[in-house]
Amino acid sequence: MIMNESIEIEYKTMLTQQEYLQLMTYYQLTSSHLVTQTNLYFDTSDFQLKEKNMGLRIRYFDSDAEATLKIPQQVGLLEVTDDIELSEAKKAIETGRFPKSAQQIFNVLNKEGISCNLLGLIGRLVTKRAEIIIPEGKLALDENWYRNQHDFELELEVQDSGKKETDFLVLLKQFNIPYRPAKNKIVRAITIRK
Repeated sequence: MIMNESIEIEYKTMLTQQEYLQLMTYYQLTSSHLVTQTNLYFDTSDFQLKEKNMGLRIRYFDSDAEATLKIPQQVGLLEVTDDIELSEAKKAIETGRFPKSAQQIFNVLNKEGISCNLLGLIGRLVTKRAEIIIPEGKLALDENWYRNQHDFELELEVQDSGKKETDFLVLLKQFNIPYRPAKNKIVRAITIRK
């Protein structure tokens, strides 16, 4: 079992399909650059994680999977990630239960007073993502499907916040893209569910 922790600092905006295609063309990204990932979101029935502004997901690809707990920090989010077996991710879809093999995440949740036995599947979102490293940071262009919704999003992940927000806004201006606040994927996936 591999576990790691990292601080995530990212800026994001919603895109129109035309803006998404414009950026894909500009950065010379094609269908061969796209990776499909499925996110499964978990919480308790009384939304204990949401109350603490935490997010819990399993993300799986064609050949591997990981479980990630996101915990708010003064700057960014602390991500605690456990690698899990792909079969466990698929079992979570069938059972609606979070896999017990994500032991480091269970330990953190127990310290937060959240019973892992109460975790259930609350949402699902499929993303086709293209990533590229640019001077400002790691740029991700996402096409997302959840319930009967379909949207496009730009994410810029950076190492430190410093002047990076300004860099992000300059990047948008360079492509004549207005800033449109993007709710977190977990929020979009479960809001539509209600």
